[in-house]
Amino acid sequence: MLRRTLLRTGAVVVGSLWLGSSKADASVGPYGALQKPNADGLALPKGFTGRVVARSGRKVAGLTWHAAPDGGACFPDGKGWIYVSNSEIPLLGGASALRFGPEGSVRDAYRILSGTNLNCAGGATPWNTWLSCEEILRGRVFECDPYGSRAARPRLAMGRFKHEAAACDPDRQVVYLTEDEPDGCFYRFRPRDWGDLTEGTLDVLTTSGAWRRVPSPAALTRATRHQVDDARHFDGGEGCHYMNGVCYFTTKGDGKVWAYDAAAGSLEALSTVRGADNVTGTGAGQLFVAEDGGNMEISLVSPSGGVSPFLRLSGHDRSELTGPAFSPDGSRLYFSSQRGRKGDSGGLDGHTFEVTGPFAQAPDR
Repeated sequence: MLRRTLLRTGAVVVGSLWLGSSKADASVGPYGALQKPNADGLALPKGFTGRVVARSGRKVAGLTWHAAPDGGACFPDGKGWIYVSNSEIPLLGGASALRFGPEGSVRDAYRILSGTNLNCAGGATPWNTWLSCEEILRGRVFECDPYGSRAARPRLAMGRFKHEAAACDPDRQVVYLTEDEPDGCFYRFRPRDWGDLTEGTLDVLTTSGAWRRVPSPAALTRATRHQVDDARHFDGGEGCHYMNGVCYFTTKGDGKVWAYDAAAGSLEALSTVRGADNVTGTGAGQLFVAEDGGNMEISLVSPSGGVSPFLRLSGHDRSELTGPAFSPDGSRLYFSSQRGRKGDSGGLDGHTFEVTGPFAQAPDR
């Protein structure tokens, strides 16, 4: 069912680009073999270049870039764009933003959320806000303004649990949510009014494939994942991304990449990626999965489930790759090495990268 959906929605529109990667764990991906690492340790296919745009503890456009950079997303900004990044540190957490000019220079940097706790992943909304998720017991989702004009607000109706990532489905007007617990669940939030996340209903996916309402999303004594008897449990929910009618999410305990076909209401394990974590996609339907550990790669997962490396980061062996996100025009990929070369637990050596090159673009319709 899923594979037919991907074909129908154009996820394999780059046809020949997927040739050579239909076999699981292919050594060469659709963009070709990885070249030698550059001075920053970044190995990319021919035709791609990379650079560091921010480092934890160092000034960038007047702002000291936060420690432990994690989930991120890009937003349009006139002729330029903005990249936002969470900070997965205790108590101070929050999120920061980099504003880029049309030529790619960093023109501004500023905080968009402060004083929160272990902000891990999240997701962008169609109305250009950032959902920053706390990965703590009874964690909250904060809706943030990437442009820095409005204060962030907690969206408590989306549940109090160990939040990881969020993905908006504008077709069904719901937000999918993952939970980073060994027996975590996969949720959807149905706002009362699409575009306003203040009120709504939190549902959990069950073993039968049906969605059931969580009775008390903000309960103090009974965790959301234990409130519905036949809720389906997953081994450590991580990244989450919606495209072409499918919500993809990853689970770190078993390294699986899951695909929920929203129209059909079906779920399947699409592939296995070692250390599967944050995930993003292109307008052409390509799925990019970042690794937590492993070979420190961002991998491409084909519609048939084949896995191949897109990039590899050397010298950051005790880190994890986080926050992959494409610029609005699809020409630049941003991501971070959360703990950098030093690999310290506080993420004080985090590196945030930009990769530029001939990424596959959306097809003409």
